[in-house]
Amino acid sequence: MHVALVEPEIAPNTGNVARLCAATQTRLHLIEPLGFSLGDAQLRRAGMDYWQHVQWQRWASWHEFENSLPINSTAWFVESNGPRLYTEAAFSPNDCLVFGRETAGLPPMLLQAHRERWLRIPMFNREARSLNLSNCVALVLFEGLRQQGFKGAI
Repeated sequence: MHVALVEPEIAPNTGNVARLCAATQTRLHLIEPLGFSLGDAQLRRAGMDYWQHVQWQRWASWHEFENSLPINSTAWFVESNGPRLYTEAAFSPNDCLVFGRETAGLPPMLLQAHRERWLRIPMFNREARSLNLSNCVALVLFEGLRQQGFKGAI
């Protein structure tokens, strides 16, 4: 599977996602602009020594990234207020899970253009704005891997 972070802002979150991607052999896509330097100490610390095991790529824009997706790949947009729960999606091995900025989420135009693939994670407390980005990625990624029978797991 693939995980795309659109304009991530917080280095430790991206480092945690990189570590998750290394552990699950999931390809990571970082779509600019980034809110931190790739040399950021917090990014390296959160990713620990896993960066060497991550298959990742940096993209200059959403458009550039979107044009690179394989024909048999579905991009799933995970954002609050989506019309479907992430557990209702049928994930395939080449699918891409797309997450937005920590402070603003995914651009509304992108969500509206792909409403049929806009997923949400249920929340239970209206006072809580959101879950941590790396937690969201883990929840949805592991659902996708579960649906595929955890192929290749040790």
